[in-house]
Order: sequence, then structure tokens, then C-alpha cells
Amino acid sequence: MIIYNVTTILQESIEQDYLDYMKEIHMPEAMASGTFSSCNLLKLTEPINEGATYCAQYVTDDIQKLNEYRAIISPKLQEDFKQKFDNQYVAFRSVLESV
Repeated sequence: MIIYNVTTILQESIEQDYLDYMKEIHMPEAMASGTFSSCNLLKLTEPINEGATYCAQYVTDDIQKLNEYRAIISPKLQEDFKQKFDNQYVAFRSVLESV
């Protein structure tokens, strides 16, 4: 199992807009790519950061599909996200593999 994790720290003033966008637009578009078998949106409760922190996790068993997603599909989704929430968040991505 491979998890593509996107951690986002955002201004609390956009938290509800972020949640709506992720659940209604962004995550369904990522799932429509056919790359992932499931996804989950988690809120970080500890440690407390300045701003709200969320982890969007996408699960796959195919590293090649993940690499294609990151090269072809993800840049557009990231750009759409940036246009909607510009200068109101910081995000970083990581890949985890079960052992």
C-alpha cells in the first residue's frame, strides 16, 4: 500500500471553504483519475499549528500510476487550488509505503 499525503496548513478564516472545496471538487477529481483506490481527509489535532492543518491521503498500490498522476494530473489540480486559495495556505506532499 502506498499513500500519497498532502498536508495543508491554512488560515482559519478559509477553513470551511477549504473543506467544501476538498470534499466537493478536489478529492473527487483526484479519485476520477483512476490512480487511487480510496482517499481520506484528516484534521491534525496535535501538535497545534498556527492555522488549521489537514492531511489529504490518497491510497494506491501502483507506484507507476502515482508517478504518472504526479506528473500529469496533479499540476493542474494544484494550480486550481492555488488560484482559489492563493497566499492563504502552505502545503507539502509526501509518499508513504506500508512495510
